Amino acid sequence: MDYSGKLTSFLIVLSVRGCRPGKIVQMTEAEVRGLCIKSREIFLSQPILLELEAPLKICGDIHGQYTDLLRLFEYGGFPPEANYLFLGDYVDRGKQSLETICLLLAYKIKYPENFFLLRGNHECASINRIYGFYDECKRRFNIKLWKTFTDCFNCLPIAAIVDEKIFCCHGGLSPDLQSMEQIRRIMRPTDVPDTGLLCDLLWSDPDKDVQGWGENDRGVSFTFGADVVSKFLNRHDLDLICRAHQILKPSEKKAKYQYGGLNSGRPVTPPRTANPPKKR
Repeated sequence: MDYSGKLTSFLIVLSVRGCRPGKIVQMTEAEVRGLCIKSREIFLSQPILLELEAPLKICGDIHGQYTDLLRLFEYGGFPPEANYLFLGDYVDRGKQSLETICLLLAYKIKYPENFFLLRGNHECASINRIYGFYDECKRRFNIKLWKTFTDCFNCLPIAAIVDEKIFCCHGGLSPDLQSMEQIRRIMRPTDVPDTGLLCDLLWSDPDKDVQGWGENDRGVSFTFGADVVSKFLNRHDLDLICRAHQILKPSEKKAKYQYGGLNSGRPVTPPRTANPPKKR
C-alpha cells in the first residue's frame, strides 16, 4: 500500500459524511493488512505510556459503531481539525468493527503525532474471539487477517498522561501500580494476562460504595474506591483520571463530568457511542 495517495483515498472512502447507516465499506484484504502492519510499527515507535499535550478530545468506547464514530468526528472535527485520544474498545458488539478500526488505524498512520489510540480490554484475542470481531473478520475476510489484527492490538499503548495532570487508561487503577515506570517497563508485543498491572489498567472499575479494593462483578480485576483515587492522584501530582469501560446512565453523566476526579476523587468516564449494543 502506497502511504501517500492511496492512504488519502482510503481515508476519503472510510470517512464519507452522511453515509447510510450499516453500509459496508468495500476494502481489500491487502489494504486492511497494510493498515495493521504500518500502524503496528508506529505504535511500537511511540511510548507505551504516552505523554500528550492539550488541546485534544478524549473519547470512550466505540465498539464497532461505525456510523456513530463518523458522527463523533462530524461533531468534534475530522482529523487534523482536532487532536484525539481514544481510550480503547474499538471492536466487538457493533456490526461494523472492521470499518471502525480501519478508519482509526488509517488516521493514526496519517497523523501519528495528533491521533492516539489506547488499548481496551476488547483489543485482546481471548475477548474479541467471543464478542463478534473474530466472526466479522472470518465472514468478510479470513481468520488469518484476524490474527494480523491481534498482532497489531498487542502493540497498542496502555495509558496516557495529558499535560502532566490527567491520567488516561481504558479501565482503571491497579493495586500493583506504585510508579509510572512500571507501565513504561511493560514490553510489547504482549497479550493481556488474567491478573496483574496490565490486566487491571484495562479491566478495573471505580465504585463509589467501596473503600480500598473490592471484588469486581466482571470476574476480572478489582473495583476501587474514592480513597484509592485520592491517594493515587496525590502520590503522582495529578488532577484527574479519565477512563472508559462502562456505560453511564443519563443521570450519571452530568455528575461524572462536573465532579469526576477534581472535587470528589472520582474518575471521569466519557460516554460511549450514542447507541451502544445491549450486551455484556
